[in-house]
Amino acid sequence: MRVLGMISGTSHDGIDTAVVRFRAEGAHLRGRVEHTGSVPYSPALRAALVAALPPNPSSAAALCELDTRVGQEFAAAALAALAALPPGTAVDAVCSHGQTVHHWVRDGRALGTLQVGQPAWIAEATGLPVLSDLRAADVAAGGQGAPLVPFLDRLLLAPLTAAGRRAGALNLGGIANVTVCAPGEAVRAWDTGPANALVDAVVAADPSVPGAFDRDGRLAAAGTVDEVLLAHLLTEPYYARPAPKSTGKELFHGGHVAEALARTGRRPDLPDLVATLTALTAVTVADAVRPARLERLLASGGGVRNPVLLAALAERLPGVAVVTSGELGCPPDAKEAVAFALLGWAGLHGLPGSEPGCTGARGARVLGRVTPAPDGGVPRPGPVAPPRSLVLEPAAG
Repeated sequence: MRVLGMISGTSHDGIDTAVVRFRAEGAHLRGRVEHTGSVPYSPALRAALVAALPPNPSSAAALCELDTRVGQEFAAAALAALAALPPGTAVDAVCSHGQTVHHWVRDGRALGTLQVGQPAWIAEATGLPVLSDLRAADVAAGGQGAPLVPFLDRLLLAPLTAAGRRAGALNLGGIANVTVCAPGEAVRAWDTGPANALVDAVVAADPSVPGAFDRDGRLAAAGTVDEVLLAHLLTEPYYARPAPKSTGKELFHGGHVAEALARTGRRPDLPDLVATLTALTAVTVADAVRPARLERLLASGGGVRNPVLLAALAERLPGVAVVTSGELGCPPDAKEAVAFALLGWAGLHGLPGSEPGCTGARGARVLGRVTPAPDGGVPRPGPVAPPRSLVLEPAAG
């Protein structure tokens, strides 16, 4: 089965795509990543998203419009991904995460989660069935609905754990999440806190800086950490909560930084502020990872392009080899898209894609709901065994 995975993460800057061809071999799975890509949101849509995301108020009218416009841009990104494949390449289905606009958490418990990006637009444009709404089943089962990437992490890291190694996976998107896999232990995963979310917020708010992120960590490299401000930021109660736990921009947004500046009376310039927020990510990730006694930590997401952040992580995690997910054949910039292609494959085969030890749900659940192709077609693959490992192969040529 060949599946196109699609996602826009908490950085809400664009749509990542990955086409993966899966082949089951007994209890093992092979995947060939045949295409990866990224399509930025149009400036107007990104502005509308920013205006609707927490802590800003929104309305049913605004969310209805976003559901349609995000769906249309996902459809265009899907067409671009399909057009990049060799002529005659048949894709069986699309798995679209869409764009999270709200993750409803109260007293540490997820009560609901909302992703927009109407899948009917993708199905209509591509002629393919679409699996979407992948988090709701886990929330209904008492889970956080996040993180979902540990399904991919567990299978990718299986050869390392089978060899007796303690390994982990770290995603550095808007929010940082870590997966811990160790021999004889249940897989664990949770959101550690912000990765790029706070840095992106303060950079985007400064009109003197082109772009909306710290390209190559240049601002952080030019700044000095404000230890007083960092110490205050670290008092955020989320960091001390036990896993499983999840978070998002409902908590970690520009207002979070503004409140910390007001309470401490600090007035750092932009490089010092970015250096401090980068250090916050490094400290909170390292504090979360250190007790797991990992030997290898495979990083992915936009944060892997920030050498200041990676160096800070390596400094705070002595004895841990911090490398990228590319070591196991998974492109670091497209790992989440690959993960949702895998979740699509699992869901269409009727296999659970959630890891209850990571989300806190009562049990593993089959994720997603299917929007049929315009001709009514829905894949009906034959039964396969739940995979115990996944090997990703490089694309031919």
